[in-house]
Amino acid sequence: MLYIFASMQPFISAYQQSDFLGKLIIWFLMLLSMICWILLIYKIWEARKVTYFSKRVCSLVKKNKEQILHLEPAHFSPFMPAHLPHPFPQIYFGLKDKAIEILNKKIFFLGKTDGASEVYLTLSDLELLEQTISSTVAEQYKILEKNLFLLSTIYTLAPLLGLLGTVWGILVTFASLNGGPASASNAAILGGISTALSTTVMGLVIAIPALIAYNYLRNHLKHFASDMENFLYQLLSILELQYRKADLG
Repeated sequence: MLYIFASMQPFISAYQQSDFLGKLIIWFLMLLSMICWILLIYKIWEARKVTYFSKRVCSLVKKNKEQILHLEPAHFSPFMPAHLPHPFPQIYFGLKDKAIEILNKKIFFLGKTDGASEVYLTLSDLELLEQTISSTVAEQYKILEKNLFLLSTIYTLAPLLGLLGTVWGILVTFASLNGGPASASNAAILGGISTALSTTVMGLVIAIPALIAYNYLRNHLKHFASDMENFLYQLLSILELQYRKADLG
C-alpha cells in the first residue's frame, strides 16, 4: 500500500502544480482509466464465462443428440445465467423452432396425423435452416461485441490527451520564461514541466492495457464466432442424419 501511494505521489504533485486546463486534462485521463479498467475486466470475465457455459451446452447437445428436437429450456437453465449472453442456447432454440415449423408444415400439407416419423427434411430445408440461423449467429456476435469499441476509443484517445497535456505544459513553461518574478516563474515552469510529463505517462499507462485487452478480446471473439458456426453445423449434421430421408440410389 505504501509503495502504491509513493508511486502516485508524482502525479498528485503534478496535479497540485497544474493550472486549470492541466487539471482538467488529468481528470479526463483518470476518468478514461476508470472506464478502461472496469470495461476490460468485465468483458474478459464475460468472455470466459460465456465460453465455459457454451462448452457445457455443446456437451449437453452431444449427450442428447438422439432427441435433438426435444430439449427444453429447463435443460439449459443451469447454463444460462441471467446476466450473461447465451449464444449457444439461442442458436439451438432458433434451429429447433424453425425445424419444427418446417416439419409441421409438411405434416399439414401431406395430411399426416400420426406419421411424423415419415416426414423428412430435404436438402433445401437444411439450406434454409442454415441461412436462417446464420443470422442468429451474426446477432449473437454483435451482442458479444457490445461496448468493445470503447476500448479502441480509449487506447486511441488516451495518448492524444496525454499529448495535449504535454504540449500545454511545455507552452505554460515557455510562457513563464518570458517574465514575472523569479520565484513565480520558477513555480510556473515546474508546474508546466510536471503537467507535461505526468499527462504523457498517464496517457500511455491507460492506452497500453486498453490496447492489449482490445486485441485479446477481438481475437477471442474471432475464435468464438468460429465455435458458434461449428456448433450450428454440428446441429445441422445431427438433423440431417435423423430427419433427412436416406438416398438409396
